Amino acid sequence: MISDFLIKKVSKNSTNYKNDTVRTRLGYFAGIIGIVVNLALFLIKLTVGLFTGSISIMADAFNNLSDAASSIITIVGIKLSNMPPDKEHPFGHGRLEYISALIVAFMVMLVGFQFVKSSFERILNPEPVIFQWIPFILLLVSIIFKIWLSRFNKTIGDKIDSSALKASSLDALGDVFTTSVVVVSFFIARFTTFPLDGYIGIIVALFILYSGFSLVRETMNPLIGSAPDESLVSSINEGVLSYEFVTGVHDLIIHNYGPGRCMASIHAEIPADINIMKIHDIIDTAERELSEKLNIYLVIHMDPISVEDEEIKSAKEEIEKIINHNPLIKSMHDFRIVGEGDKKNLIFDLVVSSSKLTKAMSEAQLKEQIINSIKETRPQYNCVITIDKDFD
Repeated sequence: MISDFLIKKVSKNSTNYKNDTVRTRLGYFAGIIGIVVNLALFLIKLTVGLFTGSISIMADAFNNLSDAASSIITIVGIKLSNMPPDKEHPFGHGRLEYISALIVAFMVMLVGFQFVKSSFERILNPEPVIFQWIPFILLLVSIIFKIWLSRFNKTIGDKIDSSALKASSLDALGDVFTTSVVVVSFFIARFTTFPLDGYIGIIVALFILYSGFSLVRETMNPLIGSAPDESLVSSINEGVLSYEFVTGVHDLIIHNYGPGRCMASIHAEIPADINIMKIHDIIDTAERELSEKLNIYLVIHMDPISVEDEEIKSAKEEIEKIINHNPLIKSMHDFRIVGEGDKKNLIFDLVVSSSKLTKAMSEAQLKEQIINSIKETRPQYNCVITIDKDFD
């Protein structure tokens, strides 16, 4: 409820979260909230830690301080990622937001390493932990704030598609666990003299390290080049197919240059006998409308397909029967016959399952198998086959 109210106020009731202005405004706001909340929690836990002499509470306090620094980095990352395109970066600077998320992840890991060392020293040289009810209640309150902050960052992160805020949300959720463990150990300390504090400190520190490693892995994926979102792939395919005269689509490629900065290219099959000016106008319209609707930059390549030629129809039907019996092949496209007389090339692309292909046979073996089957009935054709791998 509070999160939704704040988001509406900051976005000025706009629901177009992909708009650069709205996205930036919400990103800055989330960063500022993160700084304020984490600094407040740091001061509370630092006071409690110094007063009680608990190393685990101190570790949790400085973890919150690193979170405040992470929020500053998030704001800077969003600011830099919104810089306009230039000569060296024609598609903008959107990936800087991923880099800022990566810096946040490394800062989280650094805090974890530091407190593994501090907690181990506390085990070797134990000191008594002084239990007090007021510090205990303050720690419980800090858990409630962290739960809210995690949900708040996730809500905004999902709305504006910010990897940095999603990373901060996951980190805050991890803090809920670590603080809960600290609270439990702090409460148990009133009943025992066993140096539980140092051991709990190590558990907290190891969990911080794990959270940092998870954040590194998640933020590295888009930088390396992860698979595109399935819903976006489906929207592009279905969107292009919805236009008149488009009979098929294939070879979709999506490049991610940062949140809200995707470039996509796709091949659209059209009848070979249609008026070129008419279909060109349809494709131009599709590019423009889908780019605006999906917030991407879409380029559509036209593939003219002959649908009336009897020789092509007959050969295609025959080859479809051959590939339908092969579990490795998912589909066929760009089918055409080029040449005259006795010198004709049968050209087509096959989409195959990448995982099944490597296990069952090689790409060369699959081509040879298909070509041999075709030669049995149509020896006059020279087959030119392109294998497209589907990473399912």
